[in-house]
Amino acid sequence: MAALEGKTAIVTGASSGIGAATARALAAEGVRVAGGSRHPDDLGTDVALELDVTDRESARRFVEQAVEALGGLDILVNNAGLALGRDPFWEGSDEDEETVIATNVLGLMRMTRLCLLHIREGGHIVNLGSVAGIWSYAGGATYVASKFAVHGYTRALRDDLHGKQIRVSNVAPGLVETGFSLVRFRGDAEKAGAVYGNVAMGGAIKPEDIAECILFVLTRPPNVNVDELVVMALAQTSGANILRD
Repeated sequence: MAALEGKTAIVTGASSGIGAATARALAAEGVRVAGGSRHPDDLGTDVALELDVTDRESARRFVEQAVEALGGLDILVNNAGLALGRDPFWEGSDEDEETVIATNVLGLMRMTRLCLLHIREGGHIVNLGSVAGIWSYAGGATYVASKFAVHGYTRALRDDLHGKQIRVSNVAPGLVETGFSLVRFRGDAEKAGAVYGNVAMGGAIKPEDIAECILFVLTRPPNVNVDELVVMALAQTSGANILRD
């Protein structure tokens, strides 16, 4: 297992959920972490900075300040993302579609482009995809489209970086108990809670489970690239097929 001690990382969306768990896991391995979030007061990272990945100037400023504070960059974890609504596609709105695509796809690509200027040899880019980028489900067309894009972009980035000492991975979680559904349902706690309720066989997976998987990906020998790691609860076999008690 390759050591992470002394390395530096940027984690987007690091104030909660998978992002926060990943930042903590990296810090525990001796990594200095710059966390970015629209809620910087909630960040617990070595370097805590405001970041809106949908805003070009915010992203540019964040990367510049983060790299300067860290003294260089080894790891980028593109975690920032969201879903809005769970309705048939024709009941959605242009505004929601634009927000989801701007965050999950264009924001991820923007951060990657900006950070690639600074990632050192031996570095690693980890994109947070989803099982929704592998299996579609009803009521999630825009989110599904965004995560299929992340899946394809990660593969294409691997091709572009072929021959360079920079690894690229897509970690694709299934049902993870975070604030994701609370955002999706615009603060409706009852609807959000039902997503994670009564999941059989031990329940939904936790953010810390995904953080451990990200550490696994990052700590493979330098000649090994984990292209894609799909992680679901035992009770889940695809995006929408979840066994409940």
